Amino acid sequence: MGKIDPKIEVSWKNALKDEFNSEYFHALRDFLIEEKKKYAIYPSGSDIFSAFDYTPFENVKAVILGQDPYHGKGQANGLCFSVSDGIKPPPSLVNIFKEIKNDLGIETPTTGNLEKWARQGVLLINATLTVRANQAGSHQNKGWEIFTDSIIKNLSENRSGLVFLLWGNFAKAKQQLIDKKKHYILKSAHPSPFSAYNGFFGCKHFSKTNEILKQLGNEEIDWSL
Repeated sequence: MGKIDPKIEVSWKNALKDEFNSEYFHALRDFLIEEKKKYAIYPSGSDIFSAFDYTPFENVKAVILGQDPYHGKGQANGLCFSVSDGIKPPPSLVNIFKEIKNDLGIETPTTGNLEKWARQGVLLINATLTVRANQAGSHQNKGWEIFTDSIIKNLSENRSGLVFLLWGNFAKAKQQLIDKKKHYILKSAHPSPFSAYNGFFGCKHFSKTNEILKQLGNEEIDWSL
């Protein structure tokens, strides 16, 4: 089993070195190599780890957890819920912007690129970091979830005072990985049009995150784009 040397920000490379050298990660890499021979895979290879590149381990203040990358052409850019500049924001992202406007009075931005949040310490990760074009969930249960669960556990164990925003049942199930004595967990319905009215709208997670950061003496997040 050869050593995997991923192109990922150095603090994360150090934090996750055991994962990259594990049997499951080698199997995941082999799976992705085969997939790329037959299908278009999103996001592009250079963007798979972009959430980590924008938000080094010690810079993380808050974590937003998605499930799957967008599977439409040009949408996924490695940050959960985010799309690249010039791409129309999908419905869940539109609802996130609506809640930010209701919560903080920030006008809906012209871009759906959440890179600015990531640079301020919001780790925007999906549980599964790749997907086959036009096939939602196609890379689930191939090893990514083990990898991203290890990230949540690593942050829980080695950092303190982080705010975890868990939207929807899938994300809420991850709270068992988080030490509630050391961290803050905000839970709501998912921002999808199917569930946003069941508790995402009105959750005020963006102002609540900033209130927590302020209490801790940390710089607040500017949620405008």
